[in-house]
Amino acid sequence: MIIDAHQHFWKYDPVKDAWIDDTMEVIRKDFFPEHLQPVLQAHGVDGCVAVQADQSEKETAFLLDLAQKHDFIKGVVGWTDLRSPDIQEQLAHYAQFPLLKGFRHIVQGEPDPMFLLREDFCHGILALAQYDFTYDILVYPKQLPAVVEFVKKFPRQRLVIDHMAKPDFKSGELEIWAAQMRAIASSPNVYCKVSGLVTEADWENWQPGHFQPFLEVVLEAFGCDRLLFGSDWPVCLLAAEYGEVKEIVTNFISSLSPAEQQKIMGGNAIAFYHL
Repeated sequence: MIIDAHQHFWKYDPVKDAWIDDTMEVIRKDFFPEHLQPVLQAHGVDGCVAVQADQSEKETAFLLDLAQKHDFIKGVVGWTDLRSPDIQEQLAHYAQFPLLKGFRHIVQGEPDPMFLLREDFCHGILALAQYDFTYDILVYPKQLPAVVEFVKKFPRQRLVIDHMAKPDFKSGELEIWAAQMRAIASSPNVYCKVSGLVTEADWENWQPGHFQPFLEVVLEAFGCDRLLFGSDWPVCLLAAEYGEVKEIVTNFISSLSPAEQQKIMGGNAIAFYHL
């Protein structure tokens, strides 16, 4: 089974979705399951994981409603305030929804580069495991020093790095990023999504070769058992069509065994999110 481990839905709102600026006109509109399903079918993808794009409880409810109505949405990564003193009550409430697999906070937008290590935030992360929830780590490379420490604090928590932590494909500089990703990968409970590649590159002039050295780093660091394919649709449409995004990954892993390819293209997502 092929699973797209990272995509989004939204009803476009210029206030809520202010992050979609003038350069992103192509995604300044609604994106719903009826838009994605034919795309997945055309590219042989069996299901997906819908990930929050807005930090609100309303967003989590919105995605859960879509997942309950469309069985190709195999799971949801929602949002809740992990810093809340009432986090136990919140998680107990969400535990009644089997399609809710985990949570994400948009840490890349936090001004404090060490946000992940805040005591109140870590208190929330610590509570996730007892409810079998995952956590998606969305950061920029400048925040990786915090991630290195963060993953050590939670050895029993299933964690996944979104978008390979958004390395600088434009400059091609990878040494510091690579060293930090290898350190993170030394924790066996941490996975990594091979997603969000084209939007971190030059939208108009990217080439598959730009990603090769970075992909080699995560394959060597995380291995075939801890990499997950994700499209980041519809954000990826800023720079590529769905098929182009998928092909970057399938071409890169084409020399692996069929069993290894299957893990990266779906098996690992099923295992990580308990789909």
